[in-house]
Amino acid sequence: MTTANTGIRLEPFKVACSSCNLRELCLPVGMSNDQLERLDDMVATRRSVARGDTLFRAGDPFQALYAVRTGFFKTCVSSEDGRDQVTGFQMAGELLGLDGIGTERHTCDSVALEDSQVCVIPYQELEDLSREFSDLQRQFHKIMSREIVRDHGVMLLLGSMRAEERLAAFLLNLTQRLQTRGFSASSLILRMTREEIGSYLGLKLETVSRTFSKFQDDGVLEVKQRHIHVLDPAALQKLVNSTAC
Repeated sequence: MTTANTGIRLEPFKVACSSCNLRELCLPVGMSNDQLERLDDMVATRRSVARGDTLFRAGDPFQALYAVRTGFFKTCVSSEDGRDQVTGFQMAGELLGLDGIGTERHTCDSVALEDSQVCVIPYQELEDLSREFSDLQRQFHKIMSREIVRDHGVMLLLGSMRAEERLAAFLLNLTQRLQTRGFSASSLILRMTREEIGSYLGLKLETVSRTFSKFQDDGVLEVKQRHIHVLDPAALQKLVNSTAC
């Protein structure tokens, strides 16, 4: 593995996959002890990425997938006019790097939104192991399918929803993912800025701020800077459902 990116250091992977509390989010259940030991051997390192540093950049050679262990990331691409377009946000238990499988080079930048750690999964070794363990292969196919579905969801956001509906869908998605990881479904701290949310949702910064204020005025949210308390999730769901096919 190359370690050219500044702010990233290799260190021993002290908590094995077999005892990781994120195991069921990124690995198939039901693997034998022997299979888990081989997987532990494969995931031999983790990387620490400081807030604001990149895990990989567009154009970097694709060598590994990364399971987010702690922290939060954004992925983004640069547009022709030099602006960054946010394409996704990834949290603990989710994978980064799938963008590089097809061309063997990464197609986006991955930037840490807070001090984070990732488990490094060398892709060639993963492929070799997947040929032996069909459960592992099926799980990664599911993960890739989930990414495709998520991309379709973003297309729906950008193509057919008003600003309020876009932000409601974003917040519901975020709280649902956090709840899956054992966090509160109603109280969260936004790791991304309102500008980054706007870039992801195709909205101007002013529109995002105004929509947050409207949700607060309507009693849907309580907003204190980056801390969000969802007071009326049904109201958010109603906004999203109003555009459902």
